[in-house]
Amino acid sequence: MRGARRGILDPDFWVLIVFFAFMIPLKDINPTRTAPFLTYILIAVNALAFFLQISRGLEESVRSYGATPYFLFRPGAESAEYLEVPHRRDRFWGARRVVVERPRPGAFGSLFTSMFMHGDLFHLLFNMLFLWVFGNNIEDSFGHFKFIIFYLACGVAAAFAHSVFNPESLIPMVGASGAISGVMGAYLLLYPRASVVTLIPIFFFFHLVRLPAFVFIGVWFFIQLLSIGSPANIAFLAHVGGFVAGLILTRPFERRWLTG
Repeated sequence: MRGARRGILDPDFWVLIVFFAFMIPLKDINPTRTAPFLTYILIAVNALAFFLQISRGLEESVRSYGATPYFLFRPGAESAEYLEVPHRRDRFWGARRVVVERPRPGAFGSLFTSMFMHGDLFHLLFNMLFLWVFGNNIEDSFGHFKFIIFYLACGVAAAFAHSVFNPESLIPMVGASGAISGVMGAYLLLYPRASVVTLIPIFFFFHLVRLPAFVFIGVWFFIQLLSIGSPANIAFLAHVGGFVAGLILTRPFERRWLTG
């Protein structure tokens, strides 16, 4: 029996985190009373936006329509620049100044355009899978109109949660992760015992298991907290901010209190 005091220094702890980080939700056992047509529309709009990004160029689209923390706190600024220091092997060419333009929809308009854009295909697919699994029940509980307002509000809260701690960042944020994190926060409150059919890798093989929603979402949120400050190019603070916003907004938005 290993000492519990070792905590995050224990290698077995990180094996467990990696193990759960690859949990993939396939569906939930939680029927709805109404057709979640707004959830379907959100998935379709995100897919359409991604194909438009591809046609325009992914990097250019992200720069033009992503939400950039620097401009959110300086909405009147037209551009900003920073000094890009090349990799050591390229030091012969020296550093160069990079100019970043304000997002085309404006600082605050980009909060909404960024929610429907993604950095690559896997980013899109995983976000839409999570929205497919958890979004229908929240739309059913809130009602269609409240659901879309809730979704957008969580996305905006997520962007600001990241930006408050990175106000000088000129790296644009894109993706529906913050809004979907809010949906997961609502799901945790409304349907904590609903079963989530989950694909989990065990010794290089995938196995299907049913996990209570509070276990799946709880582990997912724990991983987001642990990942804050990691070198990965992922705004984990946005995930946390969207999730907390979802928890706070659930009671005002719910149409009827349902538990799983």
